[in-house]
Amino acid sequence: MNSERERLLKISKEIVATYGSAETKIHHLGKMELPSRDEIILVLNRLQEIIFPGYHGESTATETGIRLLVEEKLEWIYDTLRKQIFRALHHGQHLTEDHCMTSDASAEEFTLQFLASVPRLRHALSLDVRAAFDGDPAAKCIDEIIFSYPGVYAVMVQRIAHELHTMGVPLIPRIMTEHAHSITGCDIHPGAKIGESFFIDHASAVVIGETAILGDRVKLYQGVTLGAMSFPKNEEGQIIRGQKRHPTIEDDVVIYSGATILGGDTVVGKGSVIGGNVWLTHSVPPGSVVVLDKARNKVVSPPTQTPVPSAAVDGQQSVSS
Repeated sequence: MNSERERLLKISKEIVATYGSAETKIHHLGKMELPSRDEIILVLNRLQEIIFPGYHGESTATETGIRLLVEEKLEWIYDTLRKQIFRALHHGQHLTEDHCMTSDASAEEFTLQFLASVPRLRHALSLDVRAAFDGDPAAKCIDEIIFSYPGVYAVMVQRIAHELHTMGVPLIPRIMTEHAHSITGCDIHPGAKIGESFFIDHASAVVIGETAILGDRVKLYQGVTLGAMSFPKNEEGQIIRGQKRHPTIEDDVVIYSGATILGGDTVVGKGSVIGGNVWLTHSVPPGSVVVLDKARNKVVSPPTQTPVPSAAVDGQQSVSS
């Protein structure tokens, strides 16, 4: 037992020694606390209860009761989110060396500004839910969509995160969308600009990049990627950030499963249809239909099998040729 303890102590010292190494200095020790991922997820849960009341949380409250419940939830969200935004702004201050960026007052203002956007978010999400119902014949009712569709959850989180991202709050928007990514398979950057009545059918493996712009009534199927062609670098070999790298999708576009559309200059014109598994790196005019050329299935017959001797199979006789 003593030898095991000594080995553990030795390993512990070796691990701690790496904290001071320039090559493995990936830690946040001795600094102000970072935002709490768990607290941010709780904020999302409470916001979901407010955005979709009766579906998540209490469902039997009267009109007066629901008002009191919303007030209580808002107070909790305000206190919790303000604290997390303050931590995020403090972290951003050190990254940018902008010492005017962080104060408790600015965290309060950001939080109040965000909460004031909730009525607008509810309106946008109501249109997304309706688009899902109108766009999916398998949906039996609106309730089914709100309860169970992962794409609706991913879009809800992205719209919440986008508000904070647009305000300039660091860290927290990405924590939110990566949480949604982890449970839905949809990777939508909080910076993406998404229009009204947006629907992702089946949801899994969809990727929408930071600078993508989507118009109104866009419908995507599973496995769609709206990505970047390449990452331009500066003279020091570092990636140049802040440029438009992802495509623009205009109104009323449908993109089928597995399609990949790349490039910041790529524009898919209004009303276009992009077929499954298409690889598109250039713009197409409004009303285009883009499909793979001469794509066809190839069926390979199985090799001839050795005849099976006569035997009883499920109570019947098998006859060999």
